[in-house]
Amino acid sequence: MPNRETGIDTMGKPTIFTISALWDEEASVWSGHCDEIPAAADAPTLDGLLDRISAMALDLLPENHPGVDPATLYLQITALREAEPAAA
Repeated sequence: MPNRETGIDTMGKPTIFTISALWDEEASVWSGHCDEIPAAADAPTLDGLLDRISAMALDLLPENHPGVDPATLYLQITALREAEPAAA
């Protein structure tokens, strides 16, 4: 239930945003975006990408989703990378 003063749901269920990530072989980075926030970033690792978009999400949350409590925000990553054959 939303707090009457802030409008933020402090007892709420998690708010889950999905980051779509794609490995850029040429640049050797993960490129990711999340349309719900909105945010986009590049990083050499998935953890680095998550860190960058997480920081952006927390900065942009009040403006784009004023009713969402930052404590209930979760990010999930969907990552796509070309399969590589196993080393012989």
